Amino acid sequence: MNFGMSVLARSGVGPLCALARAAIPSVWRGKYFSSGNEPAENNLVTPMLRHLMYKIKSTGPITVAEYMKEVLTNPVKGYYVHRDMLGEKGDFITSPEISQIFGELLGIWFISEWMATGKSTAFQLVELGPGRGTLMGDVLRVFSQLGSVLKNCDISVHLVEVSQKLSEVQALTLTEEKVPLERNAESPVYMKGVTKSGIPISWYRDLRDVPKGHSFYLAHEFFDVLPVHKFQKTPQGWREVFIDIDPQVSDKLRFVLAPSATPAEIFIQHDETRDHIEVCPDAGVIIEELSQRIALTGGAALVADYGHDGTKTDTFRGFCGHKLHDVLIAPGTADLTADVDFSFLRRTAQGKVASLGPITQHMFLKNMGIDVRLKVLLDKSNEPSMKQQLLQGYDMLMNPKKMGERFNFFALLPHQRLHGGRDQMNACQSKPFASPVAGFSELAWQ
Repeated sequence: MNFGMSVLARSGVGPLCALARAAIPSVWRGKYFSSGNEPAENNLVTPMLRHLMYKIKSTGPITVAEYMKEVLTNPVKGYYVHRDMLGEKGDFITSPEISQIFGELLGIWFISEWMATGKSTAFQLVELGPGRGTLMGDVLRVFSQLGSVLKNCDISVHLVEVSQKLSEVQALTLTEEKVPLERNAESPVYMKGVTKSGIPISWYRDLRDVPKGHSFYLAHEFFDVLPVHKFQKTPQGWREVFIDIDPQVSDKLRFVLAPSATPAEIFIQHDETRDHIEVCPDAGVIIEELSQRIALTGGAALVADYGHDGTKTDTFRGFCGHKLHDVLIAPGTADLTADVDFSFLRRTAQGKVASLGPITQHMFLKNMGIDVRLKVLLDKSNEPSMKQQLLQGYDMLMNPKKMGERFNFFALLPHQRLHGGRDQMNACQSKPFASPVAGFSELAWQ
C-alpha cells in the first residue's frame, strides 16, 4: 500500500463521516439525450419562456449558446442563480453526492501533484462551480488527515461560483459559519470566511478575479454546462442551429438552421468529418486562462466531466427531477448540459501547457486506489445498510454501464512536469526527471 492510502487507511476519515449520502436515483446527468425529441409532459409557459419569446420577437432567432446562457445564468430568472438543483431533491446528482471516496481520492491527487512538483510553500486550491461544497469538503478532510505532510504549506481555498444560493450552501457546508462571513457584493471577492479546519476561503464570480499564484484547479461537472453552439453540415456548408418561435404553435420553441455562415463557425476544424457538432468558445476562454496561469506559476488543473474526444455529435439535453427533459420545454425549470469535447480543450492548451487524458473515471479512480479505500471503509463499517450504500456508490462510480466510462478525467500541467526541467532535480541524479502523474498512471508515493 502506498503512503497516501496507508495514511487514509489508518485515519479517521472514517466510514461514518459521509455515508449518509443521498440515495442514488436511476438516472444521472451523464445519460445520453438527443435534443428536442422527447414528448413534453407539460408545456409550461414559464417566465423564462416569455422572456425568450420577447427577445426572439425583438431581435430574431437566437443561438443555442445564447439560449443556454439565458436559461442557466440570467441574473433574474436563471436556473442556476436562485435554486439548489443538486442532490436527491434536485434535478440531478453528482459523484461527490454518491460517495465520499470520490472526493478523498481527488484530495490525494492534489497532494500527490504538490509533492511531485517540489512542495511549494503556497498552495491555492481553486474550484470552478463547487456545487454544494460536498466535493471540496471531502478534499479538505483529506488535507486535514495529511496535515503533517502539509504543515509548512500556506493553504487557501478559492471558489468560483455565480449562484448566490449555492454559495450560501457551500459556506454552510465548508465553514459551518463558526467565524462570521465577510460579505461585499460589489467586490470581486464577494464572500470571505474560514473553513472548519481553519483555512482561509474566498468566493468569486469569475476565474480572472482569483489571485495569480501557485494554484491547483478543480473543475468537476463544470465545463458541461457552458454554452455550446450547434452546427449541422448541409449541401451549402456548415449552418448553425438556432432557436426560434414555432409559427404553428403559440408559446412553443423550435430548432431552425441559419440561412448563412455565422461567426462561431471559426471554431470548426477544417478536417471535421462529423455531420453535426457542438463547439464551446467559453470553454476555450477558461482553458486559455488556466493554461496561462499554470505556465506562469506552476500547479495543475484537473477536469472531471462526461464527454468525448471529438467523436460525438448531438449531446445537448435537459434534466428535471432526475428525469430527461425536452430542452425547449418550460425553460428555466430544468438543467441544460452538453458533453465536453476534450479534443477541443487539448487543442486550446497546446503549446502553453501539457495535457493528459481524457481517461475514463473507472481507470482514473482505479489508479488512485479506490479498491483499497473501499476495503478500508467496509472493514470499519458495522452496519449492513452502510456497507450496501458503499457498494452501491462504488458500483455507480465504477461500472462501465453507469458513470465508469461516461465520465472522464483530463489534466493540464506545466511542460516540465512531464518532460523534466531544471527546477525538478533528483538529489541522487545529475539529469532532470519527471515522475508519473497519479490517476493517469498508478499512484505510487515514495
